[in-house]
Amino acid sequence: MLDIPLLKKVCELPGAPGFEHRIRDFVKTEITPLVDKVEVDSMGNLIAIRKGKSDKRIMVAAHLDEIAFITTHIDDDGFLRFHTLGGFDPKTLTAQRVIVHGKKDLVGVMGAKPIHVMTAEERTKMPKISDYFIDLGMQKEEVEKYVYVGAPITRERELIEMGSCVNSKSLDNRVSVYILIETLKALKDKEVPYDIYAVFTVQEEIGLRGAINSAGHINPNFGIGLDVTIAYDMPGAQSHEKITSLGKGAAIKIMDGSTVCDTRMVGFMQDVATRHNIPWQPEILPAGGTDTAGLQRYGKDGSIAGAISIPTRNLHQVIEMANKKDIGSCTKLLTKCLSEMDQWNWEL
Repeated sequence: MLDIPLLKKVCELPGAPGFEHRIRDFVKTEITPLVDKVEVDSMGNLIAIRKGKSDKRIMVAAHLDEIAFITTHIDDDGFLRFHTLGGFDPKTLTAQRVIVHGKKDLVGVMGAKPIHVMTAEERTKMPKISDYFIDLGMQKEEVEKYVYVGAPITRERELIEMGSCVNSKSLDNRVSVYILIETLKALKDKEVPYDIYAVFTVQEEIGLRGAINSAGHINPNFGIGLDVTIAYDMPGAQSHEKITSLGKGAAIKIMDGSTVCDTRMVGFMQDVATRHNIPWQPEILPAGGTDTAGLQRYGKDGSIAGAISIPTRNLHQVIEMANKKDIGSCTKLLTKCLSEMDQWNWEL
């Protein structure tokens, strides 16, 4: 059974890349009673340490940040121009609300040229990010009391339940933050074989920066990335395009655009899922990367790395959708993997 109020809170708190303090503070409060030590490193990664029977280190990474924007200009009429923080499909900005996090939070709307005054040629063109501006409904003098160049901007949309799914902005990657919190709860009174470093990383959406930094000083023996993946299981999709499907279980990553997962970790995860009757599906993502790449390559010695992915429709939109049973399966798989990491032959 999912803790929907917790998932809702985690998804709705703001956390643009480089501005993760509000979601980080909330997560820190949630996890502190569950682990032996909590620290925030110089870059802002939140690191929760749970001691195990051996001093081998397992690093699990779930990024705190969400795709967002940053204010670059306030024009003479009070409209904001912005730069993206993370990858956006421009057409998804149409008719959306945002929250500008200046000296106080202000709701704004994404504006663009009305279709009524577009030329015939303009109507046939795909929109560009530069076509959009943010309207706060204020004159410049009022805007400048609260907003400044460099103010972060996040998207405004609440989490709701829809049938067997949840729908929200920022399931990428707050659903993984939720799963890591729930896993720490499940392991609280249980003995674990190795030291667990549960790392809530920063700035993933603009280059895996927090994972690279934190892996560098943790130097994990094992790495597990937690992130969403594409579920293109919708009308028009050919079978080979789907990547994953909602409702078919946790996705065990084989590769993505930045990582070929260690075959030992892939085999271990598949074995754990099968033995514990946890529904799972393989994931090969042709493009796009996750913190898994940072875990695998940026520790001093490298790590045996893999990833558990949450199948998600409509990625990088405000209507991201994940199946509740899949979320539960991912939580159970991660919990079992961390509990049984010493029960596998890791020799090459």
